[in-house]
Amino acid sequence: MRVLLLGGTAEARGLATALTDAGVHVITSLAGRVRCPAAIAGQVRIGGFGGVDGLEAWLRAHGITAVVDATHPFAARITASAAEATAATALPLLVLHRPSWAPLATPQWRWVDSLTEAAALLPELGKRVFLTTGRTEPAPFADLDDLWFLVRSVEPPEEPMPRQREIVLDRGPFLVDDELSLMRRHRIDVLVTKDSGGALAVAKLTAARTLGIPVVIQRRPPLPEAVTTVGTVADAVEWVLQQR
Repeated sequence: MRVLLLGGTAEARGLATALTDAGVHVITSLAGRVRCPAAIAGQVRIGGFGGVDGLEAWLRAHGITAVVDATHPFAARITASAAEATAATALPLLVLHRPSWAPLATPQWRWVDSLTEAAALLPELGKRVFLTTGRTEPAPFADLDDLWFLVRSVEPPEEPMPRQREIVLDRGPFLVDDELSLMRRHRIDVLVTKDSGGALAVAKLTAARTLGIPVVIQRRPPLPEAVTTVGTVADAVEWVLQQR
């Protein structure tokens, strides 16, 4: 059995380890956006496939028997490509997405469909913003010159960025006490994030609730129709082993 694992998340690393231990040949594919990724069990490839046609050709050439998409819940493009390519090659596809943060929502949460919509809300919510939307997407906030931003990401964020800002490079898991200290020290009065889910970054939401800070949170993009999804590594392992 040869499984292509579309990775880049903690769940993908855990799944690669579990499947390798179970005797499954796993090839984890990383987009290559993080310069120093954490160690991953099994075989690793880095880089894109060249769209749906390229992925379809790669699956055929490498004798793949199943595909697991364990990318970030907002990696909609690769998820859509995986759905199309596996349909064309008649291969089983599983999407492993960590559970949403929606059950943690409070009345102070403002749900939005895009970061442009989030940026439009900010002036009425606060003046000092904790921005945790990833390194590739500060651009919608670049013109908010009256606001100050604490921008946190794993890798240096891309331009354009807000003019008034401080950048923090850090990787979770984060602790609630540390998040409280960070928000208090920088006098944060509004948090902007995405519904990434999982435990590594949930502490900021707990800290925001403790401090009474409003949260602007982007909804997840919809999944392709008829894809099989699970929310845990254990369920993903069970699914893969059933494909043997």
